[in-house]
Amino acid sequence: MVKPSRSYRVFQGVNGVVLTLVVLVTLYPFVNIIARSFSGERQIRAGEVTLLPKGFNPTTYEIVFQDSMFWRNYGNTVLYTVVATAVAMVLTTCYAYVLSKKHLKGRGLLVGIAVFTMFFTGGLIPNYVLVTNLGLKNTLWAIALPNAISVFNLLVMKAFFESLPGELEEAAQIDGLSTYGILLRIVLPLSKAVVATMVLFYSVSFWNSWFSAFLYLDSSELMPVTVYLRNLISGATTGGNAGAADAQLSQVGANIQAVTIVLTSLPILCVYPFVQRYFVSGVMLGAVKG
Repeated sequence: MVKPSRSYRVFQGVNGVVLTLVVLVTLYPFVNIIARSFSGERQIRAGEVTLLPKGFNPTTYEIVFQDSMFWRNYGNTVLYTVVATAVAMVLTTCYAYVLSKKHLKGRGLLVGIAVFTMFFTGGLIPNYVLVTNLGLKNTLWAIALPNAISVFNLLVMKAFFESLPGELEEAAQIDGLSTYGILLRIVLPLSKAVVATMVLFYSVSFWNSWFSAFLYLDSSELMPVTVYLRNLISGATTGGNAGAADAQLSQVGANIQAVTIVLTSLPILCVYPFVQRYFVSGVMLGAVKG
């Protein structure tokens, strides 16, 4: 076994120190925001909260958890995220698989149309008029359909499908599989990494989204939790109405933003460890070909 040179050992030491600092710098905001969410208003305003809570105060959590509308909106968020991600994955996968076929007539035009929408959109008012005229307003589909395909995700999946050996599909065709059979039984089982990555991208995007719901949904019972928490922050900041919690907002104004961030980030942070092993490999595999 070759003994590492002195310069290589120095590099390893410096690299370890730098990466440790990066990890600490990355973790600090998360730890700080959790500490702030459990701290008292006076301690937060005085800047005393760093890594540990000061003046332990769970009042904000209690107010939010006791509000039935919070749980209704939280359930809406779960429903919207699951359905919208499923729709987005079906459309993106099918479109990407088609675009990966170099023998497809008009392939360049289809790719160009997709890329064009990446830089130019119809605008807010035309989109609103279209969604309203289609009868999608105040429905789940107003959240799921307008953002069903991300062009970036589409291009990543297209590049990944192009990197798969064509001989596999040729052998499947000889065995009598149809196009859909090849996609479902050959291509997708080999694409777990990129599929998991795309699911993560879409689910995070739909979970954190609030503007579409704010624009297309009128009833508070249809709103996702991001809009609920946005209104809670707005009420704490302006002294306006914030649902069932407005009577006690003066007690939680200083840490309500921290509680908002914790509650909206927690589900994604719980899911990420189960898919993170696919994350880097999926993006890198999808970048093999342009």
